[in-house]
Amino acid sequence: MKRELGLEFARVAEAAALAAYKYVGRGDKEAADQAAVDAMRTMFNRIHIDGEIVIGEGEIDEAPMLYIGEKVGICNTEEATEKSAIVSTPVDIAVDPVEGTRMTAQGQANAITVLAVGNKGSFLKAPDMYMEKLIVGPEAKGVIDLNKPLMENLKAISEAIGKPYEDMTIVVLDKPRHKTVIKDLQDLGLRVYALPDGDVAGSILTSVIDSDVDVLYGIGGAPEGVISAAVIKALGGDMNAKLKLRSEVKGVSLENDKISNYEKSRCEDMGIDLGKVLMMDDMVKDDEVIFAATGITSGDLLEGIKRKGNIARTQTLLVRGKTKTIRYINSVHNLDYKDEKIKKLVK
Repeated sequence: MKRELGLEFARVAEAAALAAYKYVGRGDKEAADQAAVDAMRTMFNRIHIDGEIVIGEGEIDEAPMLYIGEKVGICNTEEATEKSAIVSTPVDIAVDPVEGTRMTAQGQANAITVLAVGNKGSFLKAPDMYMEKLIVGPEAKGVIDLNKPLMENLKAISEAIGKPYEDMTIVVLDKPRHKTVIKDLQDLGLRVYALPDGDVAGSILTSVIDSDVDVLYGIGGAPEGVISAAVIKALGGDMNAKLKLRSEVKGVSLENDKISNYEKSRCEDMGIDLGKVLMMDDMVKDDEVIFAATGITSGDLLEGIKRKGNIARTQTLLVRGKTKTIRYINSVHNLDYKDEKIKKLVK
């Protein structure tokens, strides 16, 4: 994949974040998500790629845009020419237009927009279900094993990074299903950073130089898990994961058994073994991944959008897996000079 595409994908993330920012603190998470989706799709369709959404907003009957299987890129638009089809790079795309829709709606920290792009066939096409995740940075690469109890893994991580328990920090989503785990970790002496939402951002914190986080553990969404795997692989960290039926997750209400039966059948159709621990290469097969995230609200990973009138500032994290290069891009946007379609979405 051409490295020049990295800046194009950063622009996609920026546009989505600017669009979602209009709804920060307004209590409407659906509107924030839709605005980001519209902006992200518009920008993808201006890039010389032949892209397919493999992790997105849901199945085609659930999402009108950025649905799983949707084709994006300039060669898939009405304006496509024979030349654009020839020069377009075939890629798979995983997106979460707003990671933290509730945080955006409530004006809380750590809301971001994220995307990962890889060569065709790079990403596991994970069903929309739960996933147990264990993630570490480069220093602990190769020592984790989700087949073993969490405490055994923490001992191995502690030895690998040369930190006693009381100096380690672990990110866990602050959900009812993790209540016992959080207490056990605190009793052990670890510092627990309980995020209300946003396990992609939490995952990245394990592998960037300016973070004290050593580990992420917990059960969250499988699509977000694949996006996490993409950026963690690009950053040189490590991840184990296991898909979970809704009936296996404590504290999650079930309308009926049909949901878990549907999840089971989806895994069977996709050839995924529910009992298997997924390694990094099972979720992301290619090192040549580009990841981009832009802050919507300020948080531990990125600064949020600052806006005065029609001038807005964004901060974007751009990671190129092939070279393990990490860039923080600070941009100032004059919204009056955006084209009419984007201007309508972000102003």
